[in-house]
Amino acid sequence: MAAAIKTVSLFCGCGGMDLGIVGGFDYLGKRYAKLPFKIIKAIDNDPYCTRIYNENFIHKCEIQDVKELDGNTLEDFDLLIGGFPCQAFSISAQNPPRLGYKDDRGKLFFEMVRILKEKQPRAFIAENVKGLLSANKGKAFPMIITEFEKAGYHVVHKLLYSYDYGVPQKRERVIIVGFRDEKDFDAFAYPSEVKDKHVLGDVIDPTANNDEHWFFSEKAVAGMMVVRDKMNKGRAQSLEEPCNTISSHLAKVSLNSTDPVFQVGERYRRFTPAEAAKIQSFPDTFLFGSVSETKQYKAIGNAVPPVMMWHVAKAVSKALKNE
Repeated sequence: MAAAIKTVSLFCGCGGMDLGIVGGFDYLGKRYAKLPFKIIKAIDNDPYCTRIYNENFIHKCEIQDVKELDGNTLEDFDLLIGGFPCQAFSISAQNPPRLGYKDDRGKLFFEMVRILKEKQPRAFIAENVKGLLSANKGKAFPMIITEFEKAGYHVVHKLLYSYDYGVPQKRERVIIVGFRDEKDFDAFAYPSEVKDKHVLGDVIDPTANNDEHWFFSEKAVAGMMVVRDKMNKGRAQSLEEPCNTISSHLAKVSLNSTDPVFQVGERYRRFTPAEAAKIQSFPDTFLFGSVSETKQYKAIGNAVPPVMMWHVAKAVSKALKNE
């Protein structure tokens, strides 16, 4: 049996990316087999996400600021993964221009690069929002790739559409993959889209239609109807299509926002946390109940869809000759 691919997970959140990496779960009637990755360390600075994570994994996530993570304290490992925050990137007014940051969140990308430089694992996987490609008028992303390359990696990136991989959601995410050795890089190919696609109707819970807790008031609906045509509000989702991208705002979703909602007859309701989790491709066995409803929505909306990540991880394991 091949040795496990030792993995360190940064910014792990509630564990969507990590669940996809390790595999061994069922979703909408399909088994996503266990993959040859072993997470030896996972960290996040959110205690609520950490509580969810630790309820679902045998290994445990530590509450830690990545800036305080000393690479010298880590045992050698093979893969670094993480969805680094990107809201704070800026291009400083230097000649030549350099990648900077507006606040502390913008520093976190550099911490991922730092760990790569210190430990030189065989590969890394980084995930981020589509907007990263156009940030700072398209100047930030090439510099981000350059920083990964300067850490000693051959790097490739691709915008993946989660619906193509069996997730009932129109979520698009940039997946950056890097390999230290050129032979591993040459062996890697992004996963092909799957034949079995899913739509919102596959994950909606009809019993939620009987619970007033999830419905918007008549006053909220009336206010939305006044501006719906000219402002594209009240974005009711079709059961026959994948859902629009869900976000961490679902706890405060409004009919006058761009967040997706569900229409039942003439009424509108938000998705339940369980529905949101399934839209993100979390299995029914994944537990979120250790935190409040608001914290559940935030954790789910910020997560990486496990099913999409599973396909990426399988492709990486194949490239590492450890399928």
